[in-house]
Amino acid sequence: MSDPRITSSIFTRGAVDLSALRTPAPAPARPATPAQSAPSAELPGTAGGGVAVIDVSEATFQSEVLERSLTTPVIVDFWAEWCEPCKQLSPVLERLAAEGGGAWVLAKVDVDANPRIAQMFRVQGIPMVYAVVGGQPIDAFSGVVPEAQLRQWIQAVLKAGGVSVAEPEDPRLDEADDALMSGDLDAAERAYRKILAESPADAAAEAGLAQVGLARRVAGADPGAAIAAAQANPDDVEAQLLAADIEVLSGQAEAAYARLVGLVRRTAGEEREKVRQHLVSLFTVAGPEDPAVASARRALASALF
Repeated sequence: MSDPRITSSIFTRGAVDLSALRTPAPAPARPATPAQSAPSAELPGTAGGGVAVIDVSEATFQSEVLERSLTTPVIVDFWAEWCEPCKQLSPVLERLAAEGGGAWVLAKVDVDANPRIAQMFRVQGIPMVYAVVGGQPIDAFSGVVPEAQLRQWIQAVLKAGGVSVAEPEDPRLDEADDALMSGDLDAAERAYRKILAESPADAAAEAGLAQVGLARRVAGADPGAAIAAAQANPDDVEAQLLAADIEVLSGQAEAAYARLVGLVRRTAGEEREKVRQHLVSLFTVAGPEDPAVASARRALASALF
């Protein structure tokens, strides 16, 4: 899913006109069936019994989707029994809704039973998924997408709806981290690269991959001897890089950053670029939110320019 979003201009041009659904015609009176009396389904994992999944009809669309979205983001899943791709996507959406613990609600619309809703949303193929926030659709995508990208899309919807939720644990990262901690660097690298292939901007996977490189560079090194060699040879680039790696692993990241920023100031050309790239890789290990990284980035910029 390179970009599942439908731009806001589509909505502002009136491509999705929900006015008819805001005032649905009253349904004929008849005894309520169990499904009618309890349209909302709760799945395991919802906090405090919160609603996770709702089967929506035209008669309930206003209350269950439009009005509910004023306080809670609603993701609308257009599906049909005959749709094989829907059978792949819908269970994933349902599971993620349960994980959300009530932070958002999944509204399922059977397009065969509710063709007017599908027509209002200009649904031309299914599965089709819309996000509704504040009574208006804000984003959409069609087709089956990888779970990792689906999670990212849902997080973006929640942020748009003003919802602050913790990122769920990613079992892929757990597997990669376990491999790293056990010393299986090849397996860890494969796992981190697989995550980045699916989610190129995954900061945790980027940090993990940088840690793999760090672990490989210091393998077999004598920490004390490496630091002593760097002190004795301040202009030996390789000695300084190894010393910085060891300092990072020893919890002295700020000293490592200062060491390499100083080396950037004393070098030029290819050597300088090598030092800069090495320092950036150490920044990646810590992550962009580390205050020491922010300070060292400013120092690096000053040294370069």
